[in-house]
Amino acid sequence: MEPLVDTVIEDPRWEGIDLPALASRAAGATLAALSLEPEGFGIVLMGCDDARIAELNGAFRQKGQPTNVLSFPAEDRAPEEPGLAPELPEPGDPDDPEELGDIAIAWETCAREAAEQEKAMQDHVTHLIVHGILHLLGYDHIEDADAELMEAIETRVLATLGIADPY
Repeated sequence: MEPLVDTVIEDPRWEGIDLPALASRAAGATLAALSLEPEGFGIVLMGCDDARIAELNGAFRQKGQPTNVLSFPAEDRAPEEPGLAPELPEPGDPDDPEELGDIAIAWETCAREAAEQEKAMQDHVTHLIVHGILHLLGYDHIEDADAELMEAIETRVLATLGIADPY
């Protein structure tokens, strides 16, 4: 079974790459790679545009410009020391999954980045969803030791999905 990913499409361009399927696949692979039972967790993913993500970035991070992905964890799970893995949550059951939080992803920024990096849009978006889910679980990349840990997990998860190392 796969995690419950409630995908909200605010920008219809996301329908062209089947964002719900990408999200479900990415979430399942991410949680499984961390030995978490995917069907015990819930995530909300919003596919929006740059204007909407800039609004969210300004309201929650005081950075009023677009970004590719934002994560809003349901609970702060960050470890106290850089380089340590966060304490992972216990799963709920499929009828009442543990909510991990919300992710927003912006079409224009993702499309521009994919083109600049010469990557398939679906592969880039899958990477960003994996990245966002890791943030929901308490991983971060501000400190070098945290970034190394997070990037290693991302690379491992993407490999299971047949996606090349983005780094």
